[in-house]
Amino acid sequence: MLIVRDYVAHMAKEVVKQLVEGGHIEVKDAAALANRVRLRMTEELTVEDRLNEEVRNILVEHQDEMRRTGVSYQEMYKKAKQQLARERKLILR
Repeated sequence: MLIVRDYVAHMAKEVVKQLVEGGHIEVKDAAALANRVRLRMTEELTVEDRLNEEVRNILVEHQDEMRRTGVSYQEMYKKAKQQLARERKLILR
């Protein structure tokens, strides 16, 4: 994740604050809403991190086969990541 987690909390608070002040939404508990927004933003920002970890695990499981066939780890990493992202309809940065 490229954005510091503390900054995500700040951004979530600001988003809620701007929406409330602009009259776009009405909330009883702005802090609770900001927390929900922060959690969702963090989840979205960590999608690629989780995908990277899954790809690494897949490649570890197939490392012997990759060694036998002489396939490059970087090449397989890139292909596996692209395939999983395409299957899950993820948009990566």
